[in-house]
Amino acid sequence: MYQCCPCSFLKVILARVSAPGKGVLITGCESPIAWYLAKKLDDLGFTVYAGFNVPVEDSEEAKILKEETSGRMKILHVDVTSEKTLLEAALFISEHLPYGAEGLWALMHCAHWIALGELEWIPFGVLRKSLDLNLLGVARLTQLMLPLLRRANGRIVFLTSGLNKVPAPVRGIQCATQAAVESFAACLRQEMRPRGVDVSVVAAGEFSPGNAWLNETELREQAKEMWAKLSAEQKKTYGEDYYEAAMTSVDKYSKEAADIQPTLRVLIDAVTRTFPMARYTPVTPQEKFQIFFAEHLASSLYELIYGTKK
Repeated sequence: MYQCCPCSFLKVILARVSAPGKGVLITGCESPIAWYLAKKLDDLGFTVYAGFNVPVEDSEEAKILKEETSGRMKILHVDVTSEKTLLEAALFISEHLPYGAEGLWALMHCAHWIALGELEWIPFGVLRKSLDLNLLGVARLTQLMLPLLRRANGRIVFLTSGLNKVPAPVRGIQCATQAAVESFAACLRQEMRPRGVDVSVVAAGEFSPGNAWLNETELREQAKEMWAKLSAEQKKTYGEDYYEAAMTSVDKYSKEAADIQPTLRVLIDAVTRTFPMARYTPVTPQEKFQIFFAEHLASSLYELIYGTKK
């Protein structure tokens, strides 16, 4: 009887696909991690459709990406909250597939919009935008691209946060949308399995998009705007000192120096590996411990360790 050598089996599992003739759509390329991902995949020989949230002519990052990559690179306006730009992108890609390709090899959801603040402080319009961009837009773009992905037996990759199940003040709506995307991806994986389309989640660390989630000026302006919209009763209840302390606690989103390399490596792996993993977790050791404690400790004990001091 023939026995499979473990080394041979490992080589099959870790085998890489051939890049030429395969197209990859990446959203959110104005962020550092998606920008570098587009550049790296172009270097590997993929045909990359780099989606920017703003019109291409208004994006300096789009112009630089075009200049520093090959002629295969396609720069697109892909605002995931705009049905018009999504339909235009789907049509463009279907008409400009790599030579000989029957469909799209990969769809990579990297577009994010960050909303920070305790629930009572956040205007409803901000809550709606967060859901529209982080969840509904992701679902709609996936719908439009699935026919092309099925033809290529391709894959879908969702970039989320590894800390979406870690409770913390001011991150409520962000955690909610990221957890929703993971649940959506898990169900989609079951739906697509018999149709030959792989689905992966990259649950990255807190600063996966690099240190460009929010700049300090934008953060302060958003904080002032939210405070101004609170009622007199709300301002009295929370107090300006507490509000300032809470908003100062998220300064790390604009100041933290992020190492995006681990996340970048697994995103590339999800595109290039013959059999991609269902879930990647490129988080720091500290984040890994906190995630483990949040999922396995009693809530009262977890809050004693990590909770907000009264």
